[in-house]
Amino acid sequence: MPDPQLPYPRRCPTPAYTDQVDSVTLDALDLRLLHALQLDGRAPFSKIADVLGVSDRTVARRFGRLRSTGIARVAGVPDSRRTGHAEWLVRLRGLPSATAPLARALARRPDTAWVTVLSSGTEIVCIFRVAEEGPAPLEGLGRLPQITQVDVQRLLRPVMDHRWAGRTSALTAEQITALRPPPAADAGPVCLTELDRRLLPALAADGRAAYPGLAQQVGWSESAVRRRLEELRRTGVLQLDVEVAPRVFGFSAQCLVWLTVTPARLGSVARALASDPEAAFVGTTTGTHNLIAIAVCRDANALHAYLTDRISCLNGVDRVETAMVTSYTKRTAPSP
Repeated sequence: MPDPQLPYPRRCPTPAYTDQVDSVTLDALDLRLLHALQLDGRAPFSKIADVLGVSDRTVARRFGRLRSTGIARVAGVPDSRRTGHAEWLVRLRGLPSATAPLARALARRPDTAWVTVLSSGTEIVCIFRVAEEGPAPLEGLGRLPQITQVDVQRLLRPVMDHRWAGRTSALTAEQITALRPPPAADAGPVCLTELDRRLLPALAADGRAAYPGLAQQVGWSESAVRRRLEELRRTGVLQLDVEVAPRVFGFSAQCLVWLTVTPARLGSVARALASDPEAAFVGTTTGTHNLIAIAVCRDANALHAYLTDRISCLNGVDRVETAMVTSYTKRTAPSP
């Protein structure tokens, strides 16, 4: 994938979820640190510092600055395929005056992820994670007078096996090899333990939380917490994600793209989109649209070119629907 050309340093106002934060200057070291954390969100600062050729204190100070200003944080998220959770993509259309409070209410729920406001406040899209492959918990949503339409599709399978290229273009191949942890074991579904049910919410709030603090939060011994966290990572149950807005990297246009694809071409179209540097997510779904993607582009002109010169030319794409992302109320985990 071609790497985006990023000028250094960059000064840009960056929203943390729906809140505005002060302008923060990001330089080449900040971007390399963010890339390193994408590879291993719990990598010791000493290891990152050694690979980047700086001091431990410098890395710790830079991360503390990025986290305290709302630019980035590390969140631990369970893999739904390992834990037996169904993921439902829910799209709500309604009055703009109701969007913000409803999005905040959805974000407070422990079973939601990725609560996103679209189309200048006329739509909300979120993901419900439901245990034991259950149905989407829609009780009450359809009865709200401000909601005019509710669409629900099952998110079947993510197609991309890598991060968006804009987040992962700051390190050399040698640095990536040095920082990338061993691949997770190809294990099947797991049954969560009582320790897991306490540990996973704590890691969602802070994926880099230290073992003593985690042990105190969950009421388990530090050695037990350490062993279980390492096992959850080894089996791929726990994934560490760095939540950071694409605008930080100079990309201002984010768009949801729903595609209706000829069934015989679904696999090839999904793989083609997943290989694009503009793609931040590609997954198959049920419903009229059988494929969904998130496109991240420099600006509206670049998005126009991607939609017309790339997506519309893919063999098998019968229909495309788009909606611009206005803001995020919740990404992969609850806002601290």
